[in-house]
Amino acid sequence: MRRHSRRFDALPDFPMSEMKGARRELEAQGVDVIDLGAGDASLDPPPAVVERLREVAGDTAHSRYPFQMGLPAFREQIASWMQLRFGVSVDPWAEVLPLIGSKDGIGHLPLAFMNEGDAAVIPDPAYPAYLGGVTLAGGEPHIVALRPENDFLIPLDEVPESVANRTRLLYLNYPNNPTAATAPDDYFEQSIQFCARRDAVLIHDNAYSEFGFDGYRPRSVLEFDGARDVAVEFHSLSKTYNMTGWRLGWAVGNREVIAALSRVKSFVDTGQFLGIQAAGVAALESWQQWVPGNIATFKRRRDVAVNGLREVGFDATLPKATMYLWVPVPGGESSAAFATRALEAEGVMVVPGSSLGAGGEGFFRIALTVDEERMLEATQRLGRLLSTTAQ
Repeated sequence: MRRHSRRFDALPDFPMSEMKGARRELEAQGVDVIDLGAGDASLDPPPAVVERLREVAGDTAHSRYPFQMGLPAFREQIASWMQLRFGVSVDPWAEVLPLIGSKDGIGHLPLAFMNEGDAAVIPDPAYPAYLGGVTLAGGEPHIVALRPENDFLIPLDEVPESVANRTRLLYLNYPNNPTAATAPDDYFEQSIQFCARRDAVLIHDNAYSEFGFDGYRPRSVLEFDGARDVAVEFHSLSKTYNMTGWRLGWAVGNREVIAALSRVKSFVDTGQFLGIQAAGVAALESWQQWVPGNIATFKRRRDVAVNGLREVGFDATLPKATMYLWVPVPGGESSAAFATRALEAEGVMVVPGSSLGAGGEGFFRIALTVDEERMLEATQRLGRLLSTTAQ
């Protein structure tokens, strides 16, 4: 067998890979599986997005190489949206970079800034692209558990000085996947200061910026003083506009970091199809009229899921952001064992917290990806697990 690189061998297994195979086997046996695993909602994109792609799909001009410049109109629309949504003014040519989904930029950015011995502070549990990007770049991941007693925030004052002094990247994600936690303003300010003192890059994954409920409106890190000197923020159309498979997002922020990421990507890809970028313009143009209704759908699903879980005996918290519930596993059972029982015994797919990092042990994640009727059915099935013991 061919020898792998040490960096490749250091990669953990990607979450849910085995569970997807188990789901296929159960469905082949006629089992009705309710998938609450991946954050891939059973909803359509805005009609204007689909129509825009139809309009430009046959246009030869949109079939040329996009390169990293991408579609100028998409860059300009991103800048307009950042101003409208957050009151943040950015240069569309120097402080914005179109991406093939935000994962593209998050995963490639460490290649521009990490040498052996450099550290990256990474939350645990977290989106696997953080750890994967740092590992493949040869950096040293410093994993910090997100715990309830810290409100699921990284306690920056507890990062050892020997690590802090070598930190080149700090990863934040608020509203948070998978815990659904939010960060107060002073935490963003502390994080900016942490990075400024060490000439580190603050990476804020803001994929759930529009998923605020009950009057809560998530903020951009770029709204805070000093952020432009240290921070880059990643946005995605995947969740907000139900466009997971379209693979379109962007990075925005510090122009040096944006330029470095653009240079890395110039050796990796030639950009997203211009037709999809044109559709991205239509998505952002529809933000004020279309997004509130979409988020209201997720709120209804959230309410049904939380109420249903509570009624059958789970300790479910009502989150004020994201499309997830982060639920304690009852009875001391491991999260992996619980998720396996949920799938095999009741046909409900949930994500075990441990699959997103050791810090996630003791919890399981539910994604609000099915309608209210199916969500209620899922909670009732999960409730039946509480009356049985793990074998």
